[in-house]
Amino acid sequence: MSLALATLLYEWRRYMAAVVALAFSGLLVLAQVGIFVGIGKGFTAQIDRARADIMVLGPGAKALFGGPSGLPRRMIPLVYSHPEVLQVAPLDGSGGRFQNILSAEEQAKADARAKQGGKGGGGGRKSEFVNVTVIDAIPGFVTVPTDYTLSMVEALRQPYAVAVDQTALKRLGVKKGDKALYNGKTITIGVITHGYPNIIQPTLVMSRDTLRMLGEADTGQRVGPLMVQIRDPARAEIVAAQLNKKGDGKFRAWTRQELADANSGAMLDDQIIGIILGFSAFLGLLIGVVITWQTLRGAIMANIKEFASLRALGVSMGDLRNIVIELSFWVGIVGVVASAALTWLVSLAATAGGVPMSFPPVLVVVVAVFLIVIAMVSGLLSLGVLKNSQPADLLR
Repeated sequence: MSLALATLLYEWRRYMAAVVALAFSGLLVLAQVGIFVGIGKGFTAQIDRARADIMVLGPGAKALFGGPSGLPRRMIPLVYSHPEVLQVAPLDGSGGRFQNILSAEEQAKADARAKQGGKGGGGGRKSEFVNVTVIDAIPGFVTVPTDYTLSMVEALRQPYAVAVDQTALKRLGVKKGDKALYNGKTITIGVITHGYPNIIQPTLVMSRDTLRMLGEADTGQRVGPLMVQIRDPARAEIVAAQLNKKGDGKFRAWTRQELADANSGAMLDDQIIGIILGFSAFLGLLIGVVITWQTLRGAIMANIKEFASLRALGVSMGDLRNIVIELSFWVGIVGVVASAALTWLVSLAATAGGVPMSFPPVLVVVVAVFLIVIAMVSGLLSLGVLKNSQPADLLR
């Protein structure tokens, strides 16, 4: 075991402040990245879990919500003509005003609270703007998420039946089996889903037929992105390239993973989000460097006699500097581990509260390197203390 690692293990209390500073610096950045990417995942969760192997968007689209993602309806037969394509369906949706419907008893309680001047808790009249996405209520169809059971699909086949995620029930003031109003028309909460949280806007999922009966289906010459299922999902990249060649610039075919990565990148490229993350990274750098530097400096000063003894034994100043740099590196590694543990705990708490979080592996690696760099810079700033490790000081 190296001297630097042994020092960190046996005198870990001296370096705990530096580890905590690094851990919270990493948490500051990772938590915000996780929330922003998680919000984007909340909008695309149904697509990410669908049976589609390929998504076909307009030629200028950079992500699902970046650029013109729709395309002419006549592109559907062109995509279908590929011999490996099994199913093609356009992604459709809408949005509108949602209102819950109170029973006579609930209405009486709400009126009584209003007369008493109380604000009341749950059970009152709720009005929210909701996002609507559709599936084709056919078991195994390309638009049906893989975690939808046969009973859920059958329930959504009923006219005016919708699905709501469990995290949105309190916000919308409904439960399974309740009636509600969507754009003034009566719908039924027929399915409760799990794992589709959206903290910005509640989402209703309904069948394409129900959306058509509500008068909001897209029946024009243009359709939304196309969801495509192929015979062998392992050939998704090859088939996507062949479809792009076949389309000759009229559309762009993406593999599902490629589009998911583009959606995450588009979320982080947003100007406001970029400013927030940039400021958080700067703040984490400032706090991490200052606290880690002062902690390492204090720890070296506390062990200055030991360093002086090493110099008296013939250890060069360069070797002593290497010990400090290695010690800083190990502090950075422990800080990364502590940051990962804190971020995991925060993500568990967020998930329990219905707040989606997602951590792109590339950004996690970047933050880990960022923390180690902070520790190394702090170690470099602390090297000046070694000048006080004069062997003559041992005689005082």
